[in-house]
Amino acid sequence: MAKSGALNGKLVVLMGGSGFIGNYVAQALLERGARVRIAARHPEKAFKLKPLANLGQMQFARCDASDRQSVDRCIAGADAVVNLVGAFSGNLRRLMGEAPGWMAEAAARAGAQAFVHVSAIAAEPEDETEIEYAAAKKLGEERVLAAFPKATILRPSILFGEDDNFINMFAGLISTLPVLPVFGPDAKLQLVYVDDVAEAAVRALEDPGKHGGKIYELGGPEELSMMEINEAIAAAQKRKRTFLPMPDGLSATFAALPGTPMGSDQWKLLKQGNVASGAFPGFDRLGIEPKPLDLFLDRWMVRYRKHGRFHAESAV
Repeated sequence: MAKSGALNGKLVVLMGGSGFIGNYVAQALLERGARVRIAARHPEKAFKLKPLANLGQMQFARCDASDRQSVDRCIAGADAVVNLVGAFSGNLRRLMGEAPGWMAEAAARAGAQAFVHVSAIAAEPEDETEIEYAAAKKLGEERVLAAFPKATILRPSILFGEDDNFINMFAGLISTLPVLPVFGPDAKLQLVYVDDVAEAAVRALEDPGKHGGKIYELGGPEELSMMEINEAIAAAQKRKRTFLPMPDGLSATFAALPGTPMGSDQWKLLKQGNVASGAFPGFDRLGIEPKPLDLFLDRWMVRYRKHGRFHAESAV
């Protein structure tokens, strides 16, 4: 059956589209009949999406977001653009501050009708001068809106999904260690389901007249502390674990060490929490009801249980 709708047959370029969120945005676009170009440093990571596309519906382009000419080439001919590029290492100012502006300029030159920039709630930090990541995100928003005033800015909280690097990182540790430290145990997070954020991006593309030029803060339906998140994961794994709340000073020292899973910027962002401020519209203005973590957690944690789906309640 032929697709119908605002995006049917339109070419949408996903900058950084081979990553975690790109997988979900691409699927939502394919379902609407859009043509999708995955532009990324390693586009082959998105080849698994090929079976979901009709003949000629999906393209792949190798792109270096820190190279302006590369950005221009990948956005040429686009009807709409979604920027999903993000990082915690490297030249953050160039990658998340300057490059989004180049993308917006290229989209405007191409005559694109819509531009969605996926930023982060961290773009409104308590003290952006201390956090390079937050400062870069804020600059990126400014550059995008300067070049493409009708762009839509999405600021999600920390994303979760079955294949994420957040819930699964803690799940792996909890399945292995009987005693675990918890950094920022009282920090509140408004975890948001990746599929909901992908749907928000696509709805913004579908109606740029309504959503263009606006900032949306996208938080999940509940606020959970880091301690509560760890406890929920352990409970879903049917494991008894001891969690030790770590003092801030020790957490900061750990984050500053090389090779740790949490960098200094990530620690500073975690410490201040990650919840919607309420100063901007959210999911409700996009017609989306966000889903809570506990809707999925029990099913996702089956593979981490002792003996998996054959787990016995006595297992630890």
